[in-house]
Amino acid sequence: MKNKIQAKSLVDTVAERLEEAIIGGELAPGERVFEQVLAADYGISRGPLREAIRRLEGRRLLERTANKGVRVVDLSPARLEELLRVREALEGMAARLAATQIGEDEVDELRKLLETHEETSLPNGYYQQGGDFDFHFRIVKASKNEFLISLLTEDLYDLLRIYRYKSSTMAGRAKRALAEHHAIVDALKAKDPDAAEKTMRTHLSNARKHARMAMERTEAETGAAASADE
Repeated sequence: MKNKIQAKSLVDTVAERLEEAIIGGELAPGERVFEQVLAADYGISRGPLREAIRRLEGRRLLERTANKGVRVVDLSPARLEELLRVREALEGMAARLAATQIGEDEVDELRKLLETHEETSLPNGYYQQGGDFDFHFRIVKASKNEFLISLLTEDLYDLLRIYRYKSSTMAGRAKRALAEHHAIVDALKAKDPDAAEKTMRTHLSNARKHARMAMERTEAETGAAASADE
């Protein structure tokens, strides 16, 4: 986090840099954010940094607590389970709707996107950029349901990306996730709503299990480190 930020839209750039640090785990869940340290790391004044922090608070990536300052969001295992179960239901519905709405050109673009992911991500992880470079984002958009789109690409999107990143780095998960994505595209191409929902929910159920395992692994490592320091 020592690279100095060059002038462009400064607040946007700082927000993007902070988002990348949170999604990628450079800033860990629960870690406190110190304005003075970050401002020095980025080579900027604290004004743009504060505005960027406020933006990420609004997107639930950062949380401000009285007398404790600003910290990276840290979901408990129970809250994570709730979030991912909601995701499974909503994205399953989005896939079902997308199967009746999606065009052939959109299906072809999804397949090309997966080919790009395979070339750029595997075998060490399955990393996706946000927005139109995100497989799930594209399918939600293809549902054409504005309420679902709002929930899954705005309200829940950033939180989900954190835990998707964690689960994608577990051994063996990347290749399986990619294969599951191809199965979803197959169902969309066939315009089969039942199959689209089923393959999406299966994929997300597997992702939920891996996210839980990743969290448990992190907690175990943290506990072991704390014991070693005693």
